Amino acid sequence: MRPLAWKSLLPLTLVVIGAGILTGYATEEPSPLAAPYGFGKSGTGDEPPQDQDPAATAPASDGSAYTPRRTEENARIGAVFEKDDSGNHFCTASVVQSPGRNMLVTAAHCAFDPDTGKPVDDLVFAPDYRDGDEPTGLWKVRKIFVDHRWTASDDEDLDVAFLTLDSKGGKQIQDVLGGNTLGIDRGFDNEVKVTGYPSSRDTPISCQNRTTKYSSTQMRIQCDDFAGGTSGSPWLADYDPKSQTGTVIGVLGGHLGGGDEDNVSYAAYFDDDIAALYRRAQADD
Repeated sequence: MRPLAWKSLLPLTLVVIGAGILTGYATEEPSPLAAPYGFGKSGTGDEPPQDQDPAATAPASDGSAYTPRRTEENARIGAVFEKDDSGNHFCTASVVQSPGRNMLVTAAHCAFDPDTGKPVDDLVFAPDYRDGDEPTGLWKVRKIFVDHRWTASDDEDLDVAFLTLDSKGGKQIQDVLGGNTLGIDRGFDNEVKVTGYPSSRDTPISCQNRTTKYSSTQMRIQCDDFAGGTSGSPWLADYDPKSQTGTVIGVLGGHLGGGDEDNVSYAAYFDDDIAALYRRAQADD
């Protein structure tokens, strides 16, 4: 949700470090960024924070936004800040499984500064962030991985980034929160749950709906209220409460940086190029 205000990239970069702890979660039942950037649905929210109470029952209809409960599933999704949490959150990221047990997936346009043409070197991740409360603290990003074609031309079909984090208290983030799998070539018609952090709110929103095909390389979904700050939100399919694992088949971004309307969002299709980037991030970590 913002004009094309940024994007010039470089391959991976290093960042900094931090420390933290753990908390417990219930099982879920059905249920103006003064930030540096403003491309697609990263950056500024147009309204002041207006949080709603957690849904007491299952979410209304497909496409309707609601406030998700605190659960193991939702705890893997968090807000992205720059430097620390004293500023505003401007993107969303989530934990995905990796051998290093320290990896996030988000949109590529969330991790690069258009003014410098370089990766942002001081990103921090606040999983399960709500009203300033950070159950496991802030996690500092150490490396950023994007496809070199994104860095060269802002290719919307490659608007995906993998981030690795520093450990905290001797633990990796996946040790603390678990992680979802990455789904490659899952097709364009999937029932998914999308969860993200609008910059205008201090709690996340979720929406459940079916994805549709926008083009041979882009998916689309109808979900209300996904405005600035929701770039990078995971599109989660096949969540299994028993194993507490789902499959991320896309992240909000891609076409128009995720979209120029709050109720329609996009994601680059996870194909062989994204699989190759995921392997490179694991190998280079």
